[in-house]
Amino acid sequence: MPKITTLRLAFLLILSCTTVLVRSQAIIPSRYDGFVYQKHAASTATVMIEAFYDPVCPDSRDSWAPLKQAVDHYGPRVVSLIVHTFPLPYHDNAFVTSRALHIVNELNASATYHLLDAFFKHQEQFYNAQTLNKSREAVLDQVIGFASSTLGNSLKSAITSGFKDSKTGTRTRVSFKYGCSRGVYGTPFFFVNGFLLPVSDDAIDYDGWRKIIDPLATKQRHSPSNVF
Repeated sequence: MPKITTLRLAFLLILSCTTVLVRSQAIIPSRYDGFVYQKHAASTATVMIEAFYDPVCPDSRDSWAPLKQAVDHYGPRVVSLIVHTFPLPYHDNAFVTSRALHIVNELNASATYHLLDAFFKHQEQFYNAQTLNKSREAVLDQVIGFASSTLGNSLKSAITSGFKDSKTGTRTRVSFKYGCSRGVYGTPFFFVNGFLLPVSDDAIDYDGWRKIIDPLATKQRHSPSNVF
């Protein structure tokens, strides 16, 4: 192979790799993905739990109450919780409900988990069969109306504007891509101190979370503290 051709191929390879790197860096968010529970700073001096949820997934719904109960039991000095949205493609309204959470989180982070609770409680309103004969616009109006009635109608205009802002769609996609980068393929998925919990068809109950957290919390008290 002629030397000039070899050099040209090497240059194209380097250029291609650089382009891929730049493209991959473009999706890096300005801050760590996810909704921090109770607005407390996520700290590596605590037991760090990350949950990947789909707002219209029944398994996500069933797992939420015992996890929240356990986190509330220990408090923010012992346990940090971050929830990431992971809208599953076979749940028709997973993306729009996940996007609503991102919009509300920007408007008032204190209301994010209130809306998540409401989505889980009234989840059947957004199942595939329930919205089968509705247009995308009608479903969007339904989600906006639901979020507004849950959090206060004074937010309706801001929530509507949020859906018109492409940045909220980008943030929702980034959450999904982040989950994929962690090997998430369904919901719920849980990571504790960065390590994946075994995936099971059965939801972890309150006692199950206590058995996971108790020994880790004891060891963590003797570790150096870091906050991010």
